[in-house]
Amino acid sequence: MSRETTTDLYEVTMALSYLREGMTQPATFDLFVRDLPPERGFLVAAGVEHVVDYLTDYRLGSEHIQDFASVLHRPPEDLEPLLGITFDGDVRAVPEGRVVLGGEPVLEVTAPLPVAQLVESYVLNQVSHQTALASKAARCVLAAEGHPVVDFSLRRTHGIEAADHAARAGAIAGFSATSNVAAAVELGLPAVGTMAHSYIEAFGPEEAAFRAFADAHPGPVTLLVDTYQTEQGVRTAAQLLRSLGNATGSAIRLDSGNLEEEARLARRILDAHGLPEVRIVVSGGLDEYAIDALVRAGAPVDIYAVGTRVGVSADAPYLDTAYKLVAYDTRPVMKLSTGKVTAPGPKQVFRRNGCEDVVALAEEAAPARSSPLLRPVVREGARIGPAPDLQHIRDRCVADIAALPGEARRITDPTPLHSSTSPRLRALTDRVRRHIRATYLPRTSP
Repeated sequence: MSRETTTDLYEVTMALSYLREGMTQPATFDLFVRDLPPERGFLVAAGVEHVVDYLTDYRLGSEHIQDFASVLHRPPEDLEPLLGITFDGDVRAVPEGRVVLGGEPVLEVTAPLPVAQLVESYVLNQVSHQTALASKAARCVLAAEGHPVVDFSLRRTHGIEAADHAARAGAIAGFSATSNVAAAVELGLPAVGTMAHSYIEAFGPEEAAFRAFADAHPGPVTLLVDTYQTEQGVRTAAQLLRSLGNATGSAIRLDSGNLEEEARLARRILDAHGLPEVRIVVSGGLDEYAIDALVRAGAPVDIYAVGTRVGVSADAPYLDTAYKLVAYDTRPVMKLSTGKVTAPGPKQVFRRNGCEDVVALAEEAAPARSSPLLRPVVREGARIGPAPDLQHIRDRCVADIAALPGEARRITDPTPLHSSTSPRLRALTDRVRRHIRATYLPRTSP
């Protein structure tokens, strides 16, 4: 499937109608999350770089026109007005890794109306999915309180692209490694892994499996110890690691049962064998809530491997994200639907210390002691400057989260942060609302 045809059908039909009517003046769309999901005090912006790559490469060729024509059951010549369209607009966005709040623009697209409409679905998809994953991953890092967290989510994410997004989102949030080899190579991340229970079962005796694995992989190894019975598995692993003569960097992994109790038992056995340097890795349905419970209980866990629940952001698997027209041909517009009212006009988000955000009109001066969040990333269809490296994005994320109030960082029952609105934006909103009601809504008779 091509990225250009990865769009909702109504984007194509609207674009055709706009072209037919000559409605090709610049349009501005805001992308924002209406409200934070439950148990979220903040979000972490992600997916922007994928959007920039998509938009700067966007071009509708004859093969795309054929596809559109086939699903619309119309001759290709009817779709020819779309042929050769490229994205030649501007984009401002919150840099990836920055904390964002509900109701404030994460990304703003300004382009000829048909073009800005055609790219909506892909842009929404990328930012919504990756922001949800990065926000979940950031909470895992907070819960771990300095212990390494690694990504084990590949096998159960909702597709291969989703797995790559999960690995990248984890890296943005501060994960130390991923089991996803392709993502590790692509993103320059450390790749980690141990062994499966099937490996042990194939050999039969744990000692034979552990020894064969150590023979095949000289150096530090991580041994899975709970295939049969955890206590015996740890003892067998300890004996083998002791016999190797240098267990530095090696670990055992626990994947089932009461992980707090199992970790305490494993630590006692390892220490009794003179192996205080052997680390304990835990996995098996972990997310920030489970990590938080283990850390608060003082469980002797060194590394947390998170998979399914984090790779699909299980407790908040979607964001209520919207991409709404806010201006067309310099005219501010807004939506009045109940529960889905939008604010008109191009905007800027100004941030003060402590994530005290003000959503204002784009042309407003920055309030005292604040800085703008939305930065130009595409101008006239071309990327502005080089793409930031992943470490820079991660550093940005770490700094933003460290600056958050403690109540927003809480794992359980966080207090969500909210932005305020500038007086000028409130005034414009009221003026546009009155205009719509007076001009477009029929007067009702008494």
